[in-house]
Amino acid sequence: MNFTDDQIERYSRHILLKEVGGAGQEKLLKAKVLIIGAGGLGAPIALYLAAAGVGTLGIIDGDRVDLSNLQRQVIHFTADVGVPKVESAKDKMLQINPDINVITYQDIVYSKNILDIIKDYDFIIDGTDNFSAKFLINDACVMAKKPYSHGGILRFDGQTFTHTPGHACYRCVFKEPPPKNAVPTCSQAGVLGAIAGMLGTVQATEALKYILGIGDLLTDRLLMFNALKMNFRSVNLKKNPNCPICSATPTITELVDGELPVCDLKAH
Repeated sequence: MNFTDDQIERYSRHILLKEVGGAGQEKLLKAKVLIIGAGGLGAPIALYLAAAGVGTLGIIDGDRVDLSNLQRQVIHFTADVGVPKVESAKDKMLQINPDINVITYQDIVYSKNILDIIKDYDFIIDGTDNFSAKFLINDACVMAKKPYSHGGILRFDGQTFTHTPGHACYRCVFKEPPPKNAVPTCSQAGVLGAIAGMLGTVQATEALKYILGIGDLLTDRLLMFNALKMNFRSVNLKKNPNCPICSATPTITELVDGELPVCDLKAH
């Protein structure tokens, strides 16, 4: 493709990288990435992918901006309180980079809509904050043979891995959601705002690496960190031959909605 002078200047630091170059930047501009959740993780993911020039970015979230979100959801500003998160996010993404196309879905993913939403995207990013959504995203991506990045944060901890077809999925590691109320959500237990940025940038990097076809993805590896000790470690994962969703003989053959958490405080 023929870059404009503005594009050459905007993406010059990418183009200088031998692993990216002009051909790689062209791949980014032609790519389509879906971000599920415009909260703590989705905020830095959306900002960095927009800045990188990912040509089409979808973002889905059914919530409106709340004052309690601003401690970590850096894509939203005080003036955005009460505005749908997807619209607030789209505004900032286009301010960073008017080159891109942002598609908004003011909704949540559930069993009846997720396959239709993800089908047109090259890579999916899970920025949600509850187990029901995480298992649904995993199952839908496995069924649709879509690569995706899982991410989760709580208190001072974060974890992430990348699934691509043929590699370990979320259910290979966690067969089913924990019992109700066994694990608190961020709105119940708290979360240090900056760790959302720490993990979100890792997820954004995984998406860029996948599109560019460079480096080693976090496939079959769970990356975990604790910000209090600033300790990072990765654990090797194995694809479960008896996994209920990604094995040769899956027992999960249709998508099912789990129970959504109900909290006294604002979620996400």
